[in-house]
Order: sequence, then structure tokens, then C-alpha cells
Amino acid sequence: MMNFELNENQKMIQQMVRDFAEKEIRPNMNKWDEEEHFPVDAMKKMGDLGLLGIFIPEQYGGSGFGYFEYVTALIELGKVCGGVGLSVAAHNSLCTGHIYYHGSEEQKKKYLPRLASGEWIGAWGLTEPNTGSDAMRMKTTAVKEGDEWVINGAKNWITHGLSGDIAVVLVRTGELLDSRGITAFAIEKGTPGFSAVKIKDKFGVRASETAELIFDNVRVPHENVIGEVGNGFIQAMQILDGGRISIAALSCGVARGAYEASVKYAKEREQFGKPIAAFQGISFKLADMATNCHAAELLTFHAAYLKNTKQLLTKEGAYAKYFASETAVKNGNEAMQIMGGYGYTKEYPAEKYLRDARLMTIGEGTSEIQKIVISREILK
Repeated sequence: MMNFELNENQKMIQQMVRDFAEKEIRPNMNKWDEEEHFPVDAMKKMGDLGLLGIFIPEQYGGSGFGYFEYVTALIELGKVCGGVGLSVAAHNSLCTGHIYYHGSEEQKKKYLPRLASGEWIGAWGLTEPNTGSDAMRMKTTAVKEGDEWVINGAKNWITHGLSGDIAVVLVRTGELLDSRGITAFAIEKGTPGFSAVKIKDKFGVRASETAELIFDNVRVPHENVIGEVGNGFIQAMQILDGGRISIAALSCGVARGAYEASVKYAKEREQFGKPIAAFQGISFKLADMATNCHAAELLTFHAAYLKNTKQLLTKEGAYAKYFASETAVKNGNEAMQIMGGYGYTKEYPAEKYLRDARLMTIGEGTSEIQKIVISREILK
């Protein structure tokens, strides 16, 4: 049975992340956003706090918590800065999570302590310049030569692609459109032929680094294959199920941040001799925002419960990601409307919440992909 109260670990993490965000992130986030600066130092500090290996067992250097604590941390980060929250989410659930759930014991011992501590930053590569949702048509290939694999191609929209110390990359080792023809590789920064180019001028989440990865005859040893050869696509789909919880949680944070900023503004801003919160046109907006926040959080924690108890969550993860991300966009938009002309300026927080929220309906499966996943599941 699910318990709707925060457990003691969640309360501790909630307060810890809240304090860290107010001290280290909020004073700097607008500068990071303006300059598209990825705050590696802040990431390292979060590693010291155990936030970069939240669900990784202590034996591998992690915090040993579950997805309830993970979701709680991402909500708190999202309330302050969606960009920093996205980086924490991608590091945990994609790169680190892939190695934890599918790597060999040797790979776990080699990589997880470095990733969980923040010594290393992790990246994860599935999307390519011409294959977004249609991942099966990927063109990046790996060809076996002796005890090595030679990788050629490119990956796009990769979080931490430039600053990451290791990337888990999905490449084609078999025939095109063969779900058993894709393999996951761990590729370390500095490997000859492996380079990255930063993607600039993003609309939102600008404090999270995004890059294109380039592979020019990159040679990696067979021991860097994660799991079985040809099992990469299945691994990726499982990782994305969990990753959708991450984006849902982050979306909940952005949505709640926009809502709380709107409540504060509506109580302080006066028109016609009274706070605008006293007008039904505004109070009803706040009621909708609050209700949607609560519903999104319930969906997200339910998916986290299924993840914790090792149950299938394809449908429930899609529910959460779809509803929470759309809620984040709605709440960001309503926050701007409530704040009026001020909301349209960078002096007030509404425009950043809206810009950061917009990625949530796109990254790790668009809202349309979530509806495809849900409809397939309910029509089985």
C-alpha cells in the first residue's frame, strides 16, 4: 500500500535540497540562464550531498534510497531551476541508472562510485540528428574488429555531452530496424575520435548543458559493452520508463514553483483597491494550478511506488510524464498571465518557469509519444 505521507528520509532530503537550492542555485540561476552556463561546481557539491547517486546502493558509493526520495529531490530542484534539475535527472536515471541496472559487476564497481560521488558527470546518448522519436532508424554504427568495436556516427541533444566524463551510448550493431541490432557501450571522455559540440541558444533549461556527440572511428574494447550485444534497445526502453518518472518529478517541481510564485504575487499585487487574489478570475486560476499540481504529484509518486516495488510501469510512467509535463506548461503560462506585463520580463520568475517547462513535453518522449505508449497499453 502507498503511504501518502512523506517518510523521514523524504523529509530530510526535501529540507536538504531546499536549503541547497536557496543557497547555491537561486542566487546564480538567472546568470547561468543568461550565459547558458552549466554549473559543474554546483553538480559536484550535489554529489557531495549524495544527490547524484540517490537510488544507487551504498556498496557502489550511492545513497541507497529509493524513487520516493529521488522524486522528492527533483521536485525541490524543479521549484527553483528546471535546468539544474534536468542535469541531476539525466545524470541519475539515464547514465548512472543504465550502468546500475544493466552493467556487469565490474562495470558497476568501476563507474558507479565515480558517478554517484560527482567525481564524474554522466551522459546518455540515444537520439540522433535525424532520428528523434524514431530511434530504431539510428545510423550510428559499431563494427567488431578483433576485441574492439569501431564506432562511427553522431548523437544529438545529449545532456552533459561536452562536460560528461562518460557516456552510455546506444548504437547499431545489426540490421536497420532490428530491435535486436542495437547495443549499449560505455565510452569515456578522451577516447580518440570521440568529441562533442555544444548546442547553443536554447529556449529554456539553459543551465543544463546540451551537445552533439561525434564518433570518428572511435575504438572501444569489448569489455565496454553494457549487457549483451544486441540488447541495447530493450535496455533503453526500460531506462526510459524510469526516466519518465524523472521528467515527471521535475515537471511537478516546475509546476509547483510557478504556482507558489503566482500565489505570492496575487496576494501582494493590488488593483482596484484590493489584492488581485480577491478576484475570482485570479483565484480560479490558482485553484486549477493547485489541483493540477496535486494530481501530477500523485501520478508521479504512484509510478515511483511501482519502480520501488519492481513492478511494470510503462503505462503509469507515461501517465505521470504526460500529465505532469503538460501541467508544468499550463502553470507556467498561467503564472505569466497572473503577473501580466511583469510576468513577461526576466525580473519576475514566470517567464523562466514557462521556458523551462516547455522542454518537459518534448524530452525523453514527447507528449504525443506518451499518448502512443498509453493507448498501446490500454488497448492490449
